Amino acid sequence: MRPKLSHRVVKASAVAAAAVALTAAALQPGLAAASSPSPSPSPSPAATGSAPSSARANSGESVAALRQAVSSGRLLDSHGVRSVCPQCHSEVVTEHKGSTSPLRSPLPAGYGPADLGKAYGLPRTSAGKGIIAVINAGVDPALERDLAAYRRTYGLPPCTTASGCLQLLDYTGGAQPAPQKDAHGAFVEEEVALETSLDLDMASAACPSCRLMEISVPWQDAEDNNDVSTGDFARAVNTAVAHHASAVSISYGYSADVTNTSGRILAALRHKGVAITASTGDAGFNGGIHQDWPSNLPSVISVGGVTLPASGPATAWWAAGSGCETRFPAADGQPSSVTAACGHHRAAADVSADADAATGVAVYDTYAPSTGEPYNWVIAGGTSASAPYIAGLFVRAGHLASVDGPRTLYRAPAAAFTDITAGNNEAYHVCGDYPGLSASVCNARPGWDGPTGLGMPHGLAAF
Repeated sequence: MRPKLSHRVVKASAVAAAAVALTAAALQPGLAAASSPSPSPSPSPAATGSAPSSARANSGESVAALRQAVSSGRLLDSHGVRSVCPQCHSEVVTEHKGSTSPLRSPLPAGYGPADLGKAYGLPRTSAGKGIIAVINAGVDPALERDLAAYRRTYGLPPCTTASGCLQLLDYTGGAQPAPQKDAHGAFVEEEVALETSLDLDMASAACPSCRLMEISVPWQDAEDNNDVSTGDFARAVNTAVAHHASAVSISYGYSADVTNTSGRILAALRHKGVAITASTGDAGFNGGIHQDWPSNLPSVISVGGVTLPASGPATAWWAAGSGCETRFPAADGQPSSVTAACGHHRAAADVSADADAATGVAVYDTYAPSTGEPYNWVIAGGTSASAPYIAGLFVRAGHLASVDGPRTLYRAPAAAFTDITAGNNEAYHVCGDYPGLSASVCNARPGWDGPTGLGMPHGLAAF
């Protein structure tokens, strides 16, 4: 039995009642990215506009100061992080070290679409028209409203259920159920709402012109690490594909076992022509025997994480998941030069993007049925941020017919990635303790490595 989520400490804050209109008025929206790829990332939270000097977070700091801390990668010098739910791979920055109360502000302080687009050298315009599906536990009735606030703030086109741009489905393919009313269920859905907003905000940032689909699995899947949960996600993937998703992103991880790495669950995660991405986790190198499901599967694009400061090169995020899945000989298209690092087994990750909360992304979330304290703008990280972003790039590029797991990534030229050559993720496990594993499974180096895969995007050529 998984331990239940512990209730967080929440402090009353004046910023909780800040209107979205203030955000939109105070920012200069825009999505302009570098017109040609740049080899060194240079995002800046200031790209979203100048915050008024009166705009302050619940920590008392100005939004401008927080933006600078994100840009420098120093945000966690004076702030902590906490995980969002037991099985999801997201973190939220907290008010101060040792606190569990999220750092909340009336304006965004984390990276926005233009910052990320510039860092990855994306083209100025987004022409993708496909559907990016994300799968999350529970129901968030405020999701469409919160997504509208995020997209309006950054000048992205509206994406609504009325227009058909946004679809909200249950994992069975029907309408989403009513939100939970009991205390624990409502608490879990409030927590996971941040994960859901993070996924859709990152999908929006990666491909503003794409359509979106959010599929809900039972709220218990946020807590329960078992084959009921993995079976629910597998069914949700099939539902997404049946409703014409071009890409599917999963920001959750579960223990691999014989049931979820074979049979119908394995088959559900294999759909040629659909990019299925999954986060590698936020606990660093996992020990070298089994990687989190579903990022361990050969047909899934396993997405790791980087730390992305505005100046200086990106580095491997110290907590980005990596590892080997000894149940499989290789990921689809993974060359022997990569699998050799894992004793000729499936090696993760395949690719990466910003995941460090110290250089975290802006997320807008207001669903608070349990505490009555809406987050508004927060700063989030985790490989839950990188997986939906990469899914969005596949749809934005539009070459879905050739997608067959991570195969196209390994066929792409080296210039399609910014190679990450510094950093490691051995905080909890050490590669040297596992005979037959290469140090590259834990340490960034030229070419492929575990924490960052082939590197982070450099334009759309890899997708």
